[in-house]
Amino acid sequence: MTRLKMGMVGGGTGSFIGDVHRKAASIDGMIALVCGAFSSSKEKSSASAKELGIPDNRAYGSFEEMITEESKLPEEERMDFVAIVTPNHMHFPPAKMALEHGFHVICDKPLSLTLDEAIELEKIVQSSGKVFALTHNYTGYPMVKQAKAMIAKGDLGAIRKINAHYLQGWLSTSVEKTGQKQAAWRVDPKRSGIGGALGDIGTHAENLIEYITGIQIETIAADLTAFGDGRSLDDDGNILLRFENGAKGIMSFSQIATGEENNLGVKIYGTKGSLTWNQENPNQLIVKWLDQPKQIYTPGGNGTYSESSEYVRIPAGHPEGYLEGFATIYRSFAKELLTVKSGKSFSNNPDFPTVTDGVRGMKFIYAAVESSKNNASWTRV
Repeated sequence: MTRLKMGMVGGGTGSFIGDVHRKAASIDGMIALVCGAFSSSKEKSSASAKELGIPDNRAYGSFEEMITEESKLPEEERMDFVAIVTPNHMHFPPAKMALEHGFHVICDKPLSLTLDEAIELEKIVQSSGKVFALTHNYTGYPMVKQAKAMIAKGDLGAIRKINAHYLQGWLSTSVEKTGQKQAAWRVDPKRSGIGGALGDIGTHAENLIEYITGIQIETIAADLTAFGDGRSLDDDGNILLRFENGAKGIMSFSQIATGEENNLGVKIYGTKGSLTWNQENPNQLIVKWLDQPKQIYTPGGNGTYSESSEYVRIPAGHPEGYLEGFATIYRSFAKELLTVKSGKSFSNNPDFPTVTDGVRGMKFIYAAVESSKNNASWTRV
């Protein structure tokens, strides 16, 4: 199989999320990293390229240089798509330029720095004929796929109540003042946007809810707080949710929940049953029924649907998690890209988060900030 060629913006050696993307992209053998603008300086980018086994002539000092130079290469040599793994303020510029130069794009979340950028990017994607994926990686877990399939098939009945939480504790102290780069840009409005924890992890909870249920959040009442000394962006939030089908819900997210690591979870209640999934124990989907014993589903286990088992890579009982979730998005993106390259039309409903999901996330951020400023008033997403 000819592997798709990936170029990367950001993600130099020492970068946490860049390394995650590279490992995930390689898992299914469909993608090879061939070039990158790994840093804003040519010297640093070249140093990263050397460590990654990339020739120096494919290491670029800026995304502009990379996209311009790669577009000049013969089709069989140049990159097929760009992976953007930068802080939020550097999502829109390289995505826009890549699409306009004929390259497909996979981008870290949230979609952009501002809502205006997100809306403009959606229009560019729609007119470009290119594939665009957003790495809301938790949608890639097999048990999340199982939960989505069960709700879509009506197993749980009509959905009436949805609770979600995403709790971390790593910003419980002012680590951004100690030179911690991951913290520094996340608390900076110029690089993060108008949402702090809201944009970083709240959008994951929002996306996961809408992905699993297929039901959109309609209005919200949000209470956002910046507990950290000197922080201008939220590090904690609690939101009441109203859904388009009449369901109600609650979301809680925090990065100052002392002692929590990566506690993302959802509980969804229907008229026939309910389900619970937690990211820290991702191989179990707990389903409780109105008139049957509780069931626990596991990847590849009895009773799982093909929509879930299709994404299981290893024998039952072996843990799959974070990297595999990312890899599932890369694999689905690669399949769609290969379909388009063969001259066939786009899928009507690709199984990965799209630019439209990214716009939903940005609208959620803006609605939550507006609601919180107005004493948690009900605000339409």
